[in-house]
Amino acid sequence: MLQTWNSERRLTAIGRAALSVPARQALADRQLIPERTILDYGCGRGDDVRALERLDCRITGWDPYYRSETKLEQADVVLLTYVLNVIENPAERRHTLMQAWQLANTVLIVSARLTWEKSKVRGQEFGDGLITSRQTFQHLFGASELRDYVEEVTGTRCVSVSPGVVYAFKDDSARLSYLAQRIVPDAEWLASEDTTSAIAAVIDYVERRGRQPRVEEMPHPVAELLAHMKPNELRRLVRDSADPEKISEGAKRTTLNTLVFLVVELFQGRGPFSSLPFSVQLDVRSFFSSYKEACQRSDRLLFKLRDDTYIRGAMNASAVGKLTPTALYVHRRAVDHMPTVLRLYEHCASIAAGRPQEWTIVKLKHQGRATSWLDYPDFDRDPHPRILSSYHVDLQTLATSHTSYANSMNRPLLHRKHEFLAQDDPDVPRYRRLTESELRAGLYEHPHLIGTENGWEAELIRCGRELRGHRLVRRAAG
Repeated sequence: MLQTWNSERRLTAIGRAALSVPARQALADRQLIPERTILDYGCGRGDDVRALERLDCRITGWDPYYRSETKLEQADVVLLTYVLNVIENPAERRHTLMQAWQLANTVLIVSARLTWEKSKVRGQEFGDGLITSRQTFQHLFGASELRDYVEEVTGTRCVSVSPGVVYAFKDDSARLSYLAQRIVPDAEWLASEDTTSAIAAVIDYVERRGRQPRVEEMPHPVAELLAHMKPNELRRLVRDSADPEKISEGAKRTTLNTLVFLVVELFQGRGPFSSLPFSVQLDVRSFFSSYKEACQRSDRLLFKLRDDTYIRGAMNASAVGKLTPTALYVHRRAVDHMPTVLRLYEHCASIAAGRPQEWTIVKLKHQGRATSWLDYPDFDRDPHPRILSSYHVDLQTLATSHTSYANSMNRPLLHRKHEFLAQDDPDVPRYRRLTESELRAGLYEHPHLIGTENGWEAELIRCGRELRGHRLVRRAAG
């Protein structure tokens, strides 16, 4: 039986100088937009409320201590930000989540502190958490535990969008639209001020997507400027002006994106054709003989994902990434250039446990199924960037782990930066020149020594060299 105790929950409401991580994520995912009403349920001191108001969001905040006078009303989006983990009574915790779910018309955004933060939370065990020295309570969730808990209470399939952040959609079509947006992102339309620029915007869309857009897919200004044109006339103009090679590449890219989306959808339970987002329905009609054929091809792709030999072959054939005896490492700028089955590999991991907001390189193991997102915040500035953190998910068990190197005195670092990128990346020539000069200087003669800061510095001294930006120079005497 749980001991009764009234924790000082108000003390967990910290002041923030910037948006919270979950609010930033939701903003980036276009869940917080001016057209939607937003409720911050358990808003604490209201810093997110004020920040989102400055971004023209229609938001209200309610908190039992700081804003109890706010009238609770339903909203399109409800934010439940770091609330569940401070409630010591499991029954009340569940009730709070259900109340937030009932207040949401479109999506409930739930966030909580995770188990990897345990070193930052000191206290005595109490119930299913800890009492801190400030007499506050913390229940730390596992990344998959949070999603499972929200799914169980709300009775709906949820999406882990990043570690510790879960979206629960009221309507399944909204969930699928979000997934489609992550996998088949809608590129920005070109600005249109007259008929000529509106036609140019449509041509650009056709070259990127590989098919003509429907009027319903066009931004309102574009549709308005082209309303006087007959559909056949617009199609003829596009056909005569668009680059056929770009259209072909766009069609190939959209076909592969659609297959990845259908596999990810199956990962969460595939619905009928009518449940697909409108643009994806049009992609299926344009690039497949039928929805059945598209599903069959996506099922074969999923089967390939389970085949170690096929995955290793795809990694060997990949035009991007650094292949080691255990894994393929790819920079985030090159991820879309990976073979389709490897893109699917990364997407499935992100749907299962959430992709962190800050990451630089993804690591895909070729035996078993495990993905890590590695953060090298100074990748572009530092010739040998140091790792800051790693987030790992095992796709077979869905177990997650997080490692921080922030306080490490001898961090791992990277070499041969050009190998992580696509060959047409503008930084590749500069990075390759540095690698070649380091090879000539003999810095890679002892590869087992250079993987950490201390070992690398020792080799630089041995070889009489030092770095100035991305240039290797002789070390000054003395």
